[in-house]
Amino acid sequence: MTVTDEIKARLNLEDIVAETVKLRRSGRSMTGFCPFHPNTHTPAFVVFPDTGTWRCFGQCNEGGDIFKYIMKREGMDFSQALKYLAERAGVQLAPPTPEMERTRHISDRLENALELAVQFFHSQLLESPAGRSALDYLHKRDLKDATLEQFGFGYAPDSWDSLQKHLIARGIDPQAQIECGLLTEREGGGYYDRFRNRIMIPIRTMEGKMAGFGARILNPQDQPKFLNSPQTILFDKGRLLFGLDRARKAIRLQDQAVIVEGYLDVVALHQAGFANAVSPMGTALTEDQMRLLKKFTRRIVLALDADAAGEKATLRGLEVAREAMDHGEEIGFDVRGLLRHEKRLQADLRVTTLPEGMDPDEVVNRDPAEWQGIVDRATPLVIHVMESLARSKDVTDPRVKNEIAAAVLPLIEDVPGTVERDAYRQRLARLLRVGEEALLSMHPARQASLPSGRRVTNQPNPQSPRQVLRAGTTDPTPEMERHVLAWLISNPPLLYRVDRNLRQTDLPRLSGQDFGQSDLQQAFFVLNTALEQDELDPQEYIAANLDASLLTDLTKFFDFNNQDKINEDDLVVDVFRTVIRLRNKRCKDALLQLRYLQEDEHPEGSTVPFQNQVLENLQMIKKLESALRLDSQKRKL
Repeated sequence: MTVTDEIKARLNLEDIVAETVKLRRSGRSMTGFCPFHPNTHTPAFVVFPDTGTWRCFGQCNEGGDIFKYIMKREGMDFSQALKYLAERAGVQLAPPTPEMERTRHISDRLENALELAVQFFHSQLLESPAGRSALDYLHKRDLKDATLEQFGFGYAPDSWDSLQKHLIARGIDPQAQIECGLLTEREGGGYYDRFRNRIMIPIRTMEGKMAGFGARILNPQDQPKFLNSPQTILFDKGRLLFGLDRARKAIRLQDQAVIVEGYLDVVALHQAGFANAVSPMGTALTEDQMRLLKKFTRRIVLALDADAAGEKATLRGLEVAREAMDHGEEIGFDVRGLLRHEKRLQADLRVTTLPEGMDPDEVVNRDPAEWQGIVDRATPLVIHVMESLARSKDVTDPRVKNEIAAAVLPLIEDVPGTVERDAYRQRLARLLRVGEEALLSMHPARQASLPSGRRVTNQPNPQSPRQVLRAGTTDPTPEMERHVLAWLISNPPLLYRVDRNLRQTDLPRLSGQDFGQSDLQQAFFVLNTALEQDELDPQEYIAANLDASLLTDLTKFFDFNNQDKINEDDLVVDVFRTVIRLRNKRCKDALLQLRYLQEDEHPEGSTVPFQNQVLENLQMIKKLESALRLDSQKRKL
């Protein structure tokens, strides 16, 4: 991950924009009046939370990412904006050290091993006789073949070395397999496959890169029931949420994330259309995981089974341990810890309870509407606790009243808002049928506090290789932009030939505006300058002037070892067509957003404020598609 990627991962564009612009939600985007030119009638400034970009459809007709916004708002250049946002995000700016380069190299090697393992396990599930039992089991869980394909399910053969041999044959040495958690060392020497006779579930990062495996048993005699990949340099279990790579768009759209316990629960919910579900890896929900979700929503629902959220669990401090259908580990529910996360992150954390003895996949397979109702009934943490404690208890008993008050009042004190605290005290007073003064008289220092839930030691998982379009990514645009720049930086004179092709089809030359991310715009500027100056070889100039982490990211985006074997004519065509597709996608996205703006501002059908922009985009789309057709015809001749 580059420095700019890390900053974007920690900061939300909409939060930065909202500091000076009043935004309102409009479908999947947010609109407001542009801060860069006078306008009071039509809010033509749009923020796209899904992609972390903005665009003014009015007088400015500009757009970009969080860096471009700060550059324009504060009058900064890219390096100044980078420093400013890095400080806000708590990211340290420094050139990559030899140790960082070594770590990056190792990561790339391990990612490659993991991706090959995904392919191996998937083929074993679909093509091997032994994988039939795993496939039958998954079908019995009502999972469809298309769903298994989307999530990359696989099967690990009941063998001590089948994966090891497969990977060695493809150039992955045993040490790399150990480092990414696929092999285990024998005490007497040698290695054996970590996963055997298990259903294999790939676990990916938020960006869609592989991060390891969750493995479920098929033989009831095997232990543990659920085995994750071990801790590696690629994976920290407390910093990942299973399914977030596929859930992020739905979470944004619905402005809500639902957390369940099992991997198969997540998959079943996605299959049923509830794609905002994610799962931790058998541990208590951590603040790092909450931060991940906060990038997409502040509204989070914990869907717990009756034991995990019930009276007995609450009375012992809501520290829950159950052997879930798809977990063999204890899952801690630490209410005070969750309240601290909620307070620090300004989240809205709620709890809902499943029917007794049922898991989410069973509920949603029985009746999707029932699942929606369960989520809709979620209540704030404090209310859930007080109601769980009072359920099936004689609240007329003075001792019970005191016991419940002593447990709940410390939680109320953890709530940051005065009004919210007062509301909870009033509700507790009504529940216990006592005066609110009696609750206020109980000094917090004398109140019994709920013990923190146990935290299970993190067991991490590895990650995967880069592809032209990484599996699990929701928007191909950033990868397409990197695709173009990676090849141009590897061979700067290609830019001349790409520009010539563009001019021959009556299209503008490639420019920084073809790239939506500010760091890539900066990279294109350096590329252009490298070709214009004559003191250094262009590639030497690029190496000396481009941010080292970005240069490393681009040059490792593809394997250039065999670049000499690549036909340069084919490469020019590839880059040219990718540029056309990027422009075409940008025009279509703009056209769609303009139509939304028209509907919002002029529901009766008037299209006057944006008519010119609509026509311009339609004409450009027509020209771009014509250019692609002409190029295809020329190649056939």
